[in-house]
Amino acid sequence: METAPSIGGLAAELGIRREMLLKWRRAHETGGAAALCLPGQRSGTPLMAPPVVPRAPADELTAARQRIAELERKVGQQQLDLDFFRAALRHIEGQPQPTSGPVGKASTR
Repeated sequence: METAPSIGGLAAELGIRREMLLKWRRAHETGGAAALCLPGQRSGTPLMAPPVVPRAPADELTAARQRIAELERKVGQQQLDLDFFRAALRHIEGQPQPTSGPVGKASTR
């Protein structure tokens, strides 16, 4: 948890609730590893072993962050394009449609 960018992200990665991580952290801070034991379990045996998360080399991490930023820019540009075309379509739909015959007032008689 100390090295994770966010507790919520870590919880999602581990597939558990954020509140559970916070509860475990408080228990560990007050009682150490013994506080993380199940009832009836030997003292000092942790409730669960910490997961082993492989770390990507710094250059791979930097490249991944750059790729994410690039994709976010593309998504933003696509959203701007969609907004423009929606506005253009509303503008076109609001104009009167041209007719193919002579324009005149229809008789009411």
